[in-house]
Amino acid sequence: MKKGFIPLVLSLVLLLSACGGNAANDADKGGNPSPSPSASPSSSPSSSSSAAPEAATFTYQSENGPVEVPTHPQRVVVLTRFLTGNVMALGVPVVGVDEMSKTNPRFEEKLKDVEAVSDESLEKIIELNPDLIVGLSDIKNIDKLKQIAPTVTYTYGKLDYLKLQVEVGKLLNKEKEAQAWADGFKARTEKAGEEIKAKIGANATVSVIETFNKQLYVYGENFGRGTELLYGPFGFAMPEKVKEATRTDGYFALSTEVLKDYTGDYIIFSKNADEDNSFQNTSTYKNLPAVQNNHVYEADAKSFYFNDPLSLEYQLEFFKQHFLGQ
Repeated sequence: MKKGFIPLVLSLVLLLSACGGNAANDADKGGNPSPSPSASPSSSPSSSSSAAPEAATFTYQSENGPVEVPTHPQRVVVLTRFLTGNVMALGVPVVGVDEMSKTNPRFEEKLKDVEAVSDESLEKIIELNPDLIVGLSDIKNIDKLKQIAPTVTYTYGKLDYLKLQVEVGKLLNKEKEAQAWADGFKARTEKAGEEIKAKIGANATVSVIETFNKQLYVYGENFGRGTELLYGPFGFAMPEKVKEATRTDGYFALSTEVLKDYTGDYIIFSKNADEDNSFQNTSTYKNLPAVQNNHVYEADAKSFYFNDPLSLEYQLEFFKQHFLGQ
């Protein structure tokens, strides 16, 4: 009996040694023996050092106080044309936007399957099942919207276009991406401004005009239509009368007869083909120095209205093309 027992023990020892050697070989190759199907995740040696799961929400400090918002929003409703491009630029899915955003030629392809909504179309917004709603501070039905989804508002003009994008980045958990764009865009616009001034002269004046509801307007600083760039990093001056007239509201209505007093060496015409642009046929307009010198650059108004990152990128390329021929 003892003779039979010894070989049996020896066999078991050899078998266990072989298994141990195979496991060691696996470890030497960078492998890790797979746990048995019944092993719990907590029994894995690496589980204790793994990062904690990311929270589904976080507290965003809005201008009206803290708001609990989704960490990775997937169904955003934007109720203002002034913020649609800010959200889109960060690659966050939108399911509802205002009608003007949908008709923006720069946006319409990306927004073709997105619903048009307003702060009064509450039933439609409910059907969209948003996980975040974004709007301006003067939004209607704010309390009802808050019952549908976390709602965050911004006061128009409170932050400049760069700071606003960083703030929207914080809301959407994409602050690094937003800051990187802001830093890069600032550098690119300053460089373009230097190149343009070197070509046309540092003292050249620029005016921005547009027609709306049969009325002609001239625009001041930070009112879209490229004004953020022209009077910001580009450093161009506007005619003195424009500066005075737009100081309060940012825009000023004028007649064709006085147009010569409000136009500079260069004119940016934010032109809507659906509007009455007959003033261009008048002798007053045709005799403007900017017109005579071919210094009028026409832009599609529907693509030029806003100051979100997507619109600003388009405006920058427009100015480089027309001022520099790039």
